[in-house]
Amino acid sequence: MNQIKRLCCCAFPVLAAFAIPAMAQNVSTSVDAKLAILEASSKAAQSAGDNAWMLVCAALVLMMTGPGLALFYGGLVRPKNVLSTMMHSFILMAVVTVLWAVYGYSLAFGQGNPFVGGLQYLFLNGVGNAPNTDYAATIPQQTFMIYQLMFAIITPALISGAFAERMKFSAMLLFTVLWTTVVYFPMAHMVWGKGGLLNAFLGGSIPCFDFAGGTVVHITSGVSALVCALYLGKRLGFPREPMKPHNLVISVIGACLLWVGWFGFNAGSALAASGLATSAFVATHFGAAAATLGWTLAEWWRMGKPSILGAISGCVAGLVAITPASGFVRPFPAMLIGFSAGIFCFFMVTAVKSKFGYDDTLDAFGVHGAGGTLGALLTGVFATNAINEGLKDASGKLLPLGLVDGNAAQVGNQFIGVLISWALAIVGTLVILKIVDMLVGVRASKEDEIEGLDLSMHGEEAYNLES
Repeated sequence: MNQIKRLCCCAFPVLAAFAIPAMAQNVSTSVDAKLAILEASSKAAQSAGDNAWMLVCAALVLMMTGPGLALFYGGLVRPKNVLSTMMHSFILMAVVTVLWAVYGYSLAFGQGNPFVGGLQYLFLNGVGNAPNTDYAATIPQQTFMIYQLMFAIITPALISGAFAERMKFSAMLLFTVLWTTVVYFPMAHMVWGKGGLLNAFLGGSIPCFDFAGGTVVHITSGVSALVCALYLGKRLGFPREPMKPHNLVISVIGACLLWVGWFGFNAGSALAASGLATSAFVATHFGAAAATLGWTLAEWWRMGKPSILGAISGCVAGLVAITPASGFVRPFPAMLIGFSAGIFCFFMVTAVKSKFGYDDTLDAFGVHGAGGTLGALLTGVFATNAINEGLKDASGKLLPLGLVDGNAAQVGNQFIGVLISWALAIVGTLVILKIVDMLVGVRASKEDEIEGLDLSMHGEEAYNLES
């Protein structure tokens, strides 16, 4: 018995010398494995949350076109042109989707040159569930693709507000196909595409800040709208005959849908369910509220009465102006941008439009072109790295963004981006209108315009009043 005890005492240190390290290694391996599982689970949860948020945002942005913009524009025209005006928004949800799938996404976000993307994503080839880490590392590229599509849909629909009640339907379709190809897709690549000329975060040579589409969406559409209005000329009887909105009730509903949908437009541009999305959400709401008050007060002071048309117009003007700045500015600068836009856009659609006499039917230029320009420039003033930490030097130090951070040069970069957007919209739109006019003619006949485009272009009426 004593020998057995002595043998055990002698053997234990030897066994321990081998067993304890092995046990420790197993414990360490087990901990590492569990940490790896936890990390993978955390990433999967983040990806799932981000993906869910972005799919909701895509739906919100689509809602901005139909029913939002369709109702907003539809209520502002005369009864005989309601359906034709709403048809513009609805049909573009189909037309632009097909263009985007065939080549639009590739031209906007494919690898190309500083001005336009390449052809690697033709017919959505290679666009699947794997993320494109250049743009959004935590969501499928297909989610990113469908979200960006909704921007491409609403942009040409905004232009239709300028030529409502007098452009042929066939001309509108051809114009949209050419305009999105020549103007929108290249501009989207220049501002948001990797290596684009104006991309501030992915290798652009002129860093222009545009969080959600001030230049890409609103300046291009608003300036193109002015060119369309000037090219087509005035509606018959304008401005002698009264051409008041026929149903402000549906326009108010449309404006409310636009306000809600705009959270997907701006907050969704963070491309993740993140703190940056929250900042953009807050800035969007505050900007819209301040702009509503700015327009209303200006109208009350000048016209003697505040109108619901003025209030909803001011709201949209504020949403437009805060769009490029939404992911870069604090809440109170957002309110300042919105309030300024409300007053400025009121001035544009009243004094300036009256002085020059152009017939921008639904004030697409006065709201989107003017508001987008103002917002893009003020982004260079108020952008701060306290909100957006996207730019860092080689050592990881945050770089100043706008004038408030000490980077006065950014105002100049924003000005260059605005000029490029204006130039592309003017030249591209004018050339396209000339081509469309030669091929199918752009303006409805005098008889069709008098009868109304609902009947003459579509053979139907919005309201059956016979009973």
